[in-house]
Amino acid sequence: MIYFYALTGIRKTVMATRQDNTISNIKTLNYDAVIVGGGGSGMRASLHLAEAGMKVAVLTKVFPTRSHTVAAQGGIGASLGNMSNDNWHFHFYDTVKGSDWLGDQDAIEYMCREAPKVVYELEHMGMPFDRNEDGTIYQRPFGGHTSNYGEKAVQRACAAADRTGHALLHTLYQKNLEQGTEFFIEWIALDLIKDEAGNINGVVALEQETGTIAVFQSPITVLATGGAGRIFAASTNAYINTGDGIGMAVRAGIPLQDMEFWQFHPTGVHGAGVLLTEGCRGEGAILRNKDGEAFMERYAPTVKDLAPRDLVSRSMDQEIKEGRGCGPNADHIVMDMTHLGVETIMKRLPSVFEIGKNFANVDITKEPIPVIPTIHYMMGGIPTTIHGQVIVPDLEAGTDEDGLYAKGNVVKGLYAIGECACVSVHGANRLGTNSLLDLLVFGRAAGKHIVDEFHHADHNYKPLDPRVLDFTVKRLDKLQQSTEGYNAQDVADEIRATMQKHASVFRTQAMMDEGVEKILALGEKIDKIHLGDKSQVFNTARIEAFEVANLYEVAKATMISAAKRHESRGAHSVSDYDRPEDDDYAPNGRNDHDWMKHTLWYSEGNRIIYKPVRKVPLTVDYIEPKVRVY
Repeated sequence: MIYFYALTGIRKTVMATRQDNTISNIKTLNYDAVIVGGGGSGMRASLHLAEAGMKVAVLTKVFPTRSHTVAAQGGIGASLGNMSNDNWHFHFYDTVKGSDWLGDQDAIEYMCREAPKVVYELEHMGMPFDRNEDGTIYQRPFGGHTSNYGEKAVQRACAAADRTGHALLHTLYQKNLEQGTEFFIEWIALDLIKDEAGNINGVVALEQETGTIAVFQSPITVLATGGAGRIFAASTNAYINTGDGIGMAVRAGIPLQDMEFWQFHPTGVHGAGVLLTEGCRGEGAILRNKDGEAFMERYAPTVKDLAPRDLVSRSMDQEIKEGRGCGPNADHIVMDMTHLGVETIMKRLPSVFEIGKNFANVDITKEPIPVIPTIHYMMGGIPTTIHGQVIVPDLEAGTDEDGLYAKGNVVKGLYAIGECACVSVHGANRLGTNSLLDLLVFGRAAGKHIVDEFHHADHNYKPLDPRVLDFTVKRLDKLQQSTEGYNAQDVADEIRATMQKHASVFRTQAMMDEGVEKILALGEKIDKIHLGDKSQVFNTARIEAFEVANLYEVAKATMISAAKRHESRGAHSVSDYDRPEDDDYAPNGRNDHDWMKHTLWYSEGNRIIYKPVRKVPLTVDYIEPKVRVY
């Protein structure tokens, strides 16, 4: 049963004047742009649009400053050169190398060139960056970031202590309020509105407070819904990271790109999964095994503990597998910060000190803290252009001589930015600090493109076909009328257990193939989710039922894409394809001859196709692939 929604309260009364249409007794709100997600990328885009005078609605599942961007601790990568010699060419090289050459070099160049600009823009907005004595922005070293093309570690991360994401959200939220952006807080978007031509005309969303739905009609829809790390049992991600934007895109027939690549952060608190920033190692923390050995010197002699995350995670896992793990069960590594001193820790890593106390019962100023690689970041997502436009392969154009779909079509009216998008700047492995940078650069790029297009667009709202609601209403009614079936959280736990076992730090082909079977077998349960609580007001069980449907699409995409990629590259490390570093054909198992290509997974039929990696940067020469050595 769908109830009529009357807007009440002061904030909502203002918005009531904007409601000028009704479909099937469900209110339609018209906006120039609707942004789904109120985190770093969503608010950076909305700010640009609001400053240009556009009427913007931001739908967010939680209060904006509680978005998962708040958990980003370490910093924003930008070659300001405040601490040592640095420029965007070095940053560009590091990002390409870090991506294990799967990143698109035009997008990477754009991101690295724009990086200083977006940081200085934030500074002018009032973001409280840490400072050097001369007043410039303090920068700390971070994994994989080097000067002079890999020569030595460089200080590139612009930080606000270890609360950079927190400071970023508050800065952007305040600026959005200043510009009059309208926030719809504790709303969850359910489905995209797609017309017969395949264009996107807004979203259907549900208000958690009342359990009722509304149509948000707009010529521009931006998906900024973050990641989906909750498909794994052990995760640094918030409980809200359930891949909602991913699910919406998939249900609209849009494929997902490179979903086999998931980053494990080396330092999640053992047993809790809570993130300990790479900024710890940037400030000088050392990973040690049970013998107290600083073992990263053996794996990455040049940069040691500041190697890229995929390498550090595999090294830690290797130490544990070979019997050098810590604790009574020899199942973790420890990170030692005791030598940094109390003053440095409390100035640069105050949140880490609190996390140590609260989640590990450890005083990091006096003893090392137990850590374990924990799922952290989704390198794949909804395929986009540099401007954030969602782009899908032109299937009718066919493939090139390599069997790849080289031509694409932009989905009119739809953008994706942030972690839910795949532009692809991270390729097979993201460098630390490039996530906050990605949010800012491509949130801003999408904003600029939307504003430019808006001035040439038809601003008349076209009547929506009443049938646009049929699909969503059917999903709602199915839950509301269910009398038996499976509990959403129980099924979600099965997804998480399967993914944790079959798509972890080290993979085997047999393990992944079995994982595909197990994930696909859960389809029947997903189809038979039972909602025991039929109430409307703050019915979290209903929200969880929608979330598990989204999680399932992400899990399928991940597992099937991984099983199909027969090589080791970046975060996708498969022991079956291991080869020595000096192998002529596939050094370290990375097979550029056959697998230098992006995966595209379609939900319909669970089919996989491939498209080429973009090898032409905007202004500089292509960086040829070589063995990743640190």
